[in-house]
Amino acid sequence: MSSCIVSEDGKTLVLDTNRTGPMVLHAIWLRDNSHDDSTRSPQNGQRLISLTDLPEDICISSASKVVGEWLEVVFKPEKLVARFRIGWLEKIFNEHQTHQSGLIAEHIALWGEQSELALHNPDWHDVCNSEESLRNWLLDIQQYGIGRLCNAPTESGDILKIAALFGYVRETNYGKWFEVRNEVKPINLAYTGMALPPHTDNPYRDPLPTMQILHCLENSADGGESIVVDGFNAARELQQRWPESFKLLSGFSACFEYAGADDVHLKSTRPILELSPEGVLKAVRYNNRSISAVVNVPADLIPDYYEAMKRFERILYNLNNFLSFKLNPGECFVVDNTRVLHSRTAFTGAGSRWLQGCYPDLDGMQSTLRVLNRKLGNPRSDNSKFS
Repeated sequence: MSSCIVSEDGKTLVLDTNRTGPMVLHAIWLRDNSHDDSTRSPQNGQRLISLTDLPEDICISSASKVVGEWLEVVFKPEKLVARFRIGWLEKIFNEHQTHQSGLIAEHIALWGEQSELALHNPDWHDVCNSEESLRNWLLDIQQYGIGRLCNAPTESGDILKIAALFGYVRETNYGKWFEVRNEVKPINLAYTGMALPPHTDNPYRDPLPTMQILHCLENSADGGESIVVDGFNAARELQQRWPESFKLLSGFSACFEYAGADDVHLKSTRPILELSPEGVLKAVRYNNRSISAVVNVPADLIPDYYEAMKRFERILYNLNNFLSFKLNPGECFVVDNTRVLHSRTAFTGAGSRWLQGCYPDLDGMQSTLRVLNRKLGNPRSDNSKFS
């Protein structure tokens, strides 16, 4: 039997639906989240009032559960009547509990070589013509930080068509897209045939590019296998084995820097392991090619900080944490650049290896996924609408 009990002073109510356990809901929070037409725009849901417009003595006059799984609340002194979908309240309550509970967000699935990483690897035609196929592909990216795609068009610049499936491309000094192949005078080590260790791209930017697509146009060279590593899984291992090292890499900022061309000098100072204030892992930034002098760590902790970086590198470079594959023309992979590190083996001058890359933004992908979830009714939907 569900219950709804308002405190004597009207400042809180306790809603128990027998599904989530008792939810303590504060009057000011409920009033701020009221979705009536005077509080939020019925067209876009944006707030029409500021917190200073609310009475200082806001409290709950009465509350009751009404037909259709709604909670009706009457506020005083305004005498405003607001309704809240109980399912939405339960979702918010569960998210709050998750945010308090651990290092890895609930929707994240960690992986390594031994994991069963069952990526959908859809065909280009399918994601262009089926919303279900597109959603499954984007769910892979959300859950695992990586998605594969095959049989995409292979003309130069077609990578932008791939990005347009779910979002928008961020233009950088490398352009809207960039070439990954041998150059005579490379401005970046990526434009050579040498092996590259696991790294996140462009940690010297602020904000960091949050996604990357690498699309294969030609690949007849010997070598050049692509490798991906789950940085969140590596961070969790570091925390479990060496908590003091995890604390150093999340508690102090590293400096990343790039000045590979006369008109470019990029620099950013951020932790290698970035946590939210609640302790949830938000981003991994690591690129040993562009890390600069360590200046933000107290002098007496410098040796320990370097040991922490070495421990993290050993985890990243452990073959048991690698997933590797060789891209064929028309294939691409998409990574969450705040989580998944990528690398490649060396390739020879014989044959041709030509990839193109670009940087879409993660928020565009997440927006597209939420819309698809709302349309298709996925139970894993991150749908924050009130009704």
